[in-house]
Amino acid sequence: MRLVINADIEKNQISKYIYGHFSEHLGRCIYGGVYVGDDPEIPNIEGMRTDIIEALKQIRIPVLRWPGGCFADDYHWQDGIGPKEQRPSMVNKNWGGVTEDNSFGTHEFLRFCELIGAEPYINGNVGSGTVREMRDWVEYMTFDGKSPMADQRRANGQEDPWKVQFFGIGNEAWGCGGNMRPEYYADEFRKFNTYLYNYGDNKLFRIASGASDNDYNWTRTLMDRIGSRMDGIAVHHYSVAGTWAHKGSALDFTEDEWAASMKSSWWMDELITRHSAIMDEFDPEKKIWLIVDEWGNWHDVEEGTNPGFLYQQNSVRDAVVAGMILNIFNHHSDRVRMANIAQMVNVLQSVILTEGTAMVKTPTYHVFDMYKDHQDATLVDAAEIDVPAYKHGDICIPAVTSSASKQADGTLLVTFSNADPCEAHKVMIDVRGKAVHEVQGQVLTGDAMNAANTFEAPDTVHPVPCEGIVTEDCVIQVELPARSVVSLTIR
Repeated sequence: MRLVINADIEKNQISKYIYGHFSEHLGRCIYGGVYVGDDPEIPNIEGMRTDIIEALKQIRIPVLRWPGGCFADDYHWQDGIGPKEQRPSMVNKNWGGVTEDNSFGTHEFLRFCELIGAEPYINGNVGSGTVREMRDWVEYMTFDGKSPMADQRRANGQEDPWKVQFFGIGNEAWGCGGNMRPEYYADEFRKFNTYLYNYGDNKLFRIASGASDNDYNWTRTLMDRIGSRMDGIAVHHYSVAGTWAHKGSALDFTEDEWAASMKSSWWMDELITRHSAIMDEFDPEKKIWLIVDEWGNWHDVEEGTNPGFLYQQNSVRDAVVAGMILNIFNHHSDRVRMANIAQMVNVLQSVILTEGTAMVKTPTYHVFDMYKDHQDATLVDAAEIDVPAYKHGDICIPAVTSSASKQADGTLLVTFSNADPCEAHKVMIDVRGKAVHEVQGQVLTGDAMNAANTFEAPDTVHPVPCEGIVTEDCVIQVELPARSVVSLTIR
């Protein structure tokens, strides 16, 4: 494969928000994951695990979505404020039927965002909530004057209003958020949106509940009926190796399932292309963001765990998928301006797993660490030539995906994902418009397709220096091992 990088031909900025995350009240993402309350055995800051805070700061999470997901449209925010001993309990009917005590609510979430340095993305309740309830939540969080909601916030210990930019008006309105038709949801959006006010210098960025996968009619209907009233429109896509009834194991899988996962993940490129084309018809200036606020591998839950908790292990396969999809997002960053992997801790394609006092960083975590310098960098022109194919049975997809960006000081970050589980692929990188003085690289792979980090062996899969880089003038040669993610920093 040959990659020609024209470093002096700059394109659009790669929004840092593409590297966002998602934290739903689902399984052990919040309780037992992020939040441990007053557990004296686990070091924490105001109930939030210190080890998780430090790990997330390392990968520079730019934005965090909460409280759902399906949970968002069954969540009533006033149950999660005030003295914790006075907060009513609730049954999480979407995820496992467990009772939650609402000890993690608005104040705790926004404090957690402060601790990890992320901006909050809050999803409001359209499905079972009211216009007034959503209006009051925005006022409670962001009004800097005197009002019943602002006074209640102050009484609960937060004198100054928070800055809350990103606000979702419902979630998966086509499904768990109300089983609505797009025409009906468009009207609901217009109604709810009317009463979401901007207070002081806090300006809401209003995000519509968008399509599932290839429901292009949903996108067309919302673009036509909502238009400039929204700032962003969501789309959700999960990669599966089997069927929704039998998605396959996170670790006990064959190459057939590996290939199916890669094909399902590569579909993201087509989905974004086609949704973007519809958006371009109504918004040629690309003012409205396409936001992939739920994405990732969805496997069957680990044996012996609550089926409603969606707890799954994380292997080299998940890392390769993450690298591929983040490369796709970078390529489409003129329209894709935010994305949120599902989910942050202990749920689906997590970057972190916990068990009691133990914490482990998954292979997917390391991909976000390797890719983090793409955040707010400038996408540069790069042409992929003679891309090898990964073929398995009737599946045929590009074996290698890549993306290249330039930081303010001229440093290039080039990232690759090799979806071929059996074959390494050599890449010749022809850098034009920039002198090459130094090349450093990292490679993430494992000795098997299902290599994973466990609590007993937390460093089985981790980045190591990339060996064998050959540089001659402005031509770089590097070998991408089978089933790997590689990042190169070119100075």
